[in-house]
Amino acid sequence: MKLNGRVRQILPALTAFAILFTESPIRAQETPATLGIFESHADIGVTPKPGSATYDTATSEYRVTGGGANMWAGVDAFHFVWKKVDGDFDLSAVVTFVGTGAEDHRKAALVVRQSLDPKSTYADVALHGDGLTSLQFRPVPGAETSEVRSPVKAPAHLSLARHGAQLTMSVGKTDNATLSGPVTIEFKGPVYVGLGVCSHDANVLETAVFSKVLLQELPATANNLNPTKVHSDLSVYDLSTKTVSVIYSADTLWEAPNWTPDGKFLMSNSGGKLYRIDVNGKSQPEKIGLDAGYAANNDHGLSPDGKWLAISAEHGGAKASQVYVADANGAKPRLVTPNMPSYFHGWAPDGKWLAFVGERNNNFDIYRIPVAGGQEERLTSDPGFDDGPDYSVNGKWIYINSNRAGAWDIWRFPAEGAGTNDSKAERITNDAQEDWFPHPSPDGKWIAFLSFPPGTPGHDTKTSVHLRMMPASQLPVPTTSPAGSAIEDWSDSIQILTEFFGGQGTINVNSWSPDSEKFAFVSYRLLP
Repeated sequence: MKLNGRVRQILPALTAFAILFTESPIRAQETPATLGIFESHADIGVTPKPGSATYDTATSEYRVTGGGANMWAGVDAFHFVWKKVDGDFDLSAVVTFVGTGAEDHRKAALVVRQSLDPKSTYADVALHGDGLTSLQFRPVPGAETSEVRSPVKAPAHLSLARHGAQLTMSVGKTDNATLSGPVTIEFKGPVYVGLGVCSHDANVLETAVFSKVLLQELPATANNLNPTKVHSDLSVYDLSTKTVSVIYSADTLWEAPNWTPDGKFLMSNSGGKLYRIDVNGKSQPEKIGLDAGYAANNDHGLSPDGKWLAISAEHGGAKASQVYVADANGAKPRLVTPNMPSYFHGWAPDGKWLAFVGERNNNFDIYRIPVAGGQEERLTSDPGFDDGPDYSVNGKWIYINSNRAGAWDIWRFPAEGAGTNDSKAERITNDAQEDWFPHPSPDGKWIAFLSFPPGTPGHDTKTSVHLRMMPASQLPVPTTSPAGSAIEDWSDSIQILTEFFGGQGTINVNSWSPDSEKFAFVSYRLLP
């Protein structure tokens, strides 16, 4: 039996006795005469020791006691005080633990949840017993929790704000706050907003006091998962120094940087146009001479010898993307893929083939086509969604991302095709994160890719993402194995290079520097 914690009619004695000893994930509590601005409270998940909540009308403080093993991974256990909210909000409080605590990772949190189910979609700003503070979130029910850590240690002032699909954390030791996030979650309808405490040890209870609690309810705004009103930072990650440098910024949408073969410029698209940008930031972007009738998107790249430019664009009344090849300066474009939609992603090392994604018969698969033109060749046939093809440096493999195994992972297959029923396709990553756009480095040593939080359904979402990298040289030559099996679990060899607000447009196409020492990407910041 699941109870939602609201005051119900008095149950018969036998039913009340049964509820008391049930292992229901939600244990209803008797609601006191007042909980201040909140409506009710309950234990969420498995909490052997029942929690409690009180409100002191004299001090306007909330005292919340909770148990539970954790608020993390795919399921939560804690005590929750809540109010249902229909639109946007800003919840803030001063948070203090009571006592030294049994666990360093006990949590006192400002929380928003889609439901009271322990596996619910949620976000919280959680102050831990050791001072760690993070914006934790689960974008879909049951997914692994992700987090954005605050640089501020042991803050007293916490704030959790929702604006449409964007959730933001603000924390500080005083009223001067440090902002972190946002993360993107598509909540639907009313949500539960309030205060939570988790002991991190199911056999004990922990208590936190929430003072100066303020809940501002605001009009609802649209859940825009891929906002275009953003500030863009075209950035370069340096592998040797492990630092990020911003080479160009603008309060408009920029996407998908490529390096020119001489290493002097990045090429990026904005507003349907392509631009060349000095990597030293010494000049303003220079528009590439592509005819104004071509609306280019974020799938573009120069040939290995730098003589040709492949672009994906809509042109001449076409209602979907097609692939064109032009001179390196954008002049004299010619159509290569009559079928649409088609999205370029990679040049073969010998410059003779283009790998692209095509939607045919309501299915997205990987294709190749001669640069000179001709018939497209279908390389994958799995009913899953395949995307992001990029060639290995030796031309033997094509790396892609696919959800054919249920989640988004990196796969590879021989460059001439994945074989009958994709029997030659091999899974490269298989951890909880959703992996997109694999890009081998020019020296063949690394594969860089973009990772979304677990459960993120696609790459159109802009949210907190990881730029990750794994060694390509460690991937073994596969022996005979069941079709679609993972080569090996390489989770321990994957490095997180940096974390930022990004997604669609960040690294859609290969953006390694020619010397394999740097990697370009775009991060974003929401504008008012």
